[in-house]
Amino acid sequence: MFATHDDVLHWARSVTYEIGFVAVIMRSNINNGIRGRTLFVLVSCEISGQYRAKKQDLVRTCTGSRKCGCPFKLRVKLVVGGEGWKMNLICWSHNHELGKSLVGHPYVDRLTKDEKIIVADMTRSMVKPRNILLTLKDHNVNSYKPIKKIYNARNAYRCFIRGSNTEMQQLMKLFKRDQYIHSHRLKDQDVVHDIFWSHPDAVKLTNAYNLVF
Repeated sequence: MFATHDDVLHWARSVTYEIGFVAVIMRSNINNGIRGRTLFVLVSCEISGQYRAKKQDLVRTCTGSRKCGCPFKLRVKLVVGGEGWKMNLICWSHNHELGKSLVGHPYVDRLTKDEKIIVADMTRSMVKPRNILLTLKDHNVNSYKPIKKIYNARNAYRCFIRGSNTEMQQLMKLFKRDQYIHSHRLKDQDVVHDIFWSHPDAVKLTNAYNLVF
C-alpha cells in the first residue's frame, strides 16, 4: 500500500533501475472526472509494445526500433474508499536481456523538476558544474547522470534568462542592472569593436588608493 500513485512509481522505478531496466507509464486514468470508473496506472517496460509510424500513409525509412513487445506489466490501482494505492503484478518476465548498467541511458539521465531547480539555483550562485553534480548525487545516491547533463541544464537556464537577447545585449543589460562603469565602441554600427567595464567597488578603491594602483 502506498499513499499516492507517485510513491508507487518512485518505488517501482528505483527497483527496476537496480534490476537493469526502465519502467515507464504505459497507460493511465487518474483525473478523468468520470464517476464509477476505476483509477489506475499501467506500468510497463520501456521497450514494450510495437513500433507505430506517426503517419500510416508514409513509407517507413528507419527499420530499427527498440520496441520488442516486452510483456512486463504492473498495475497501480486506487483501493476502494480512496485510502491509498495498491500495486498488482501482472507479468514479471522479459523477452530481452536486462542491462548491466544504466549509465548513459537517455531516460535515466533526465533531470527531474526538483533537480532542474537545484541546478538553476546553484548556477546563479556561480557553483561549478562538478560541484553541482556532487550535490545531486548527495540527494540521490542512485543518480546515473553524467556531467554533460549539468552543462546542458545550465545552458538551457541561461538561455531562458536571456530570452530573445543576444549575449552582448544581455551583457549590456547586466551592466546597467548592477551599475557597472562601462563603455564600448561599435564597428559598422552593429558590431562591438571594443568594450570596457569596471565594478563600482573597483572604481572606489582606485580613487582611494590611486598611488598604489
